[in-house]
Amino acid sequence: MNDNRTIYDEPSRVSAVEGTVQLDGPDAVDVALTPEAAEETSERLLSEAVKAAGQRRLRDYPHSNKDG
Repeated sequence: MNDNRTIYDEPSRVSAVEGTVQLDGPDAVDVALTPEAAEETSERLLSEAVKAAGQRRLRDYPHSNKDG
């Protein structure tokens, strides 16, 4: 990734407030979601977090040449 995004290592704070899910995170992230939107977002986050962790683990792994 070559964009200029800041990468944070602190998780966001999440709370249920009056039937909404509120997310407070780094860089002034302040989002309120319906429970349904929060559930779908959490599934997407988990899926992509697993993918990113695998990419990071394999980044420096010496891959063998499949052509022989």
